[in-house]
Amino acid sequence: MRYSGAMQTTITLSTRGPGLYEFTSDVEAFTRGQGNGLLMLFCQHTSCSLTIQENADPDVQRDLQVFFQRLAPPADDPSMSYLVHRTEGPDDMPAHIKAALTQTSLSIPVSGGRMALGTWQGIYLFEHRDAPHTRRVVAHFLRSE
Repeated sequence: MRYSGAMQTTITLSTRGPGLYEFTSDVEAFTRGQGNGLLMLFCQHTSCSLTIQENADPDVQRDLQVFFQRLAPPADDPSMSYLVHRTEGPDDMPAHIKAALTQTSLSIPVSGGRMALGTWQGIYLFEHRDAPHTRRVVAHFLRSE
């Protein structure tokens, strides 16, 4: 397969604390009408991540949050006493752990200007920090011939 051109943009997302923030529609607007190719998304942060997850039942998002909270609780939890990095607050190092276990980039095929997502799939920024943040995701589309 040959690639004939590329487009790039940065999507800015505001978060209000831990959770999954769907931004599928922002990405759809970027790829709409672009033909066939490959979309790459890259998160420019080390304490949040990207995921493709079910967007039909909010219980899936809640359960994911609870799972990761149990997996890596705040640094002031007794079970996390081994952590050294604490300068940015008790939620910071656990956020880095969660981001390391998930993904900071995604690749999605695009066909006829539409992402090849499944019926119930959505694209999410997974915020791992407690405070609100402004997050940036670089979207890069390679058009194929």
